[in-house]
Amino acid sequence: MLESLCSQTLKDFEVVIVEDGSQKPCKDVCDKYANILNLHYYYKDNSGPGQSRNYGVEHANGDYVIILDSDVVLPEGYMMAINSQLSTYNFQPVCWGGPDAAHPSFTPIQKAISYSMTSFFTTGGIRGGKKKLDKFYPRSFNMGIRKDVYLQLGGFSKMRFGEDIDFSYRMVEAGYQPQLFPDAWVWHKRRTDFRKFFRQVYNSGIARINLEKRHPGTMKLVHLLPMVFTVGVIALILISAVGRALMHYVDRDQFYWMCFAPWLPLLLYSLVILIDSTIQNKSLKVGLLSVPAAFVQLMGYGFGFIEAWWKRCVQRKDEFQAFEKTFYQ
Repeated sequence: MLESLCSQTLKDFEVVIVEDGSQKPCKDVCDKYANILNLHYYYKDNSGPGQSRNYGVEHANGDYVIILDSDVVLPEGYMMAINSQLSTYNFQPVCWGGPDAAHPSFTPIQKAISYSMTSFFTTGGIRGGKKKLDKFYPRSFNMGIRKDVYLQLGGFSKMRFGEDIDFSYRMVEAGYQPQLFPDAWVWHKRRTDFRKFFRQVYNSGIARINLEKRHPGTMKLVHLLPMVFTVGVIALILISAVGRALMHYVDRDQFYWMCFAPWLPLLLYSLVILIDSTIQNKSLKVGLLSVPAAFVQLMGYGFGFIEAWWKRCVQRKDEFQAFEKTFYQ
């Protein structure tokens, strides 16, 4: 991150680093850039990402603040792209966000996970894609806002998951319309294996129910699709199991339709993912890995969604009661 900030073509910006109770502080690393960047480092006790971002904004000096996660890398024209986008509007946008992409140096698994998080065929393009099934809402890996509006809205909430979307919703509810700056994109590092990725998207599924509770009416069809996909896969497994149990009681054609035909739509979907990812990434290996990545993304989100729906909507527990034993990944 810091190395990419040094390479920006536009140099007039301040960098605020907030260390949120890390057991391995990065102050020594930050000190190496103190003479290159206008950098301010702060260490504080752990309070979660949202409260740490609020702390950083309170200590920032500029009129605008850009929120970036520590696992992003910026292309050298990132700051210039934001400056240009702000200048092209007839009005100065109050808040905005940009998309993310995979860097060539990322591992094949990271590229596959990046595809699954950004493709129209998996997330509906809601993270900043050109084609999308819902409005664009900035996320914390790449978000900008005027500082006075940030403070007026109270910054990020104490939500465990989905605090960035909650903040974007509150921007809209306050009368501000976040803009998509397509040229202000970042390289976003992904989880290094599917197990960690599953935990991430599982928490995102939990967040969707909590967001609907906080902001009624914000849940759209695209948010339900992973749950529908998950229930569908479970149903197919059960149908196939029943078909195998009845294999001695039905003829060959009936056995085929009970055990194999229901999987054809999933096979077709997997083929679409394989072809599209292979073309986008120019790699058959990444294309092959994108198939399980897509299933992990959809079903991880789906299982988290179902758990949160059961606890929040059926058992009617509040957010803390429902997930007091759930931790950040």
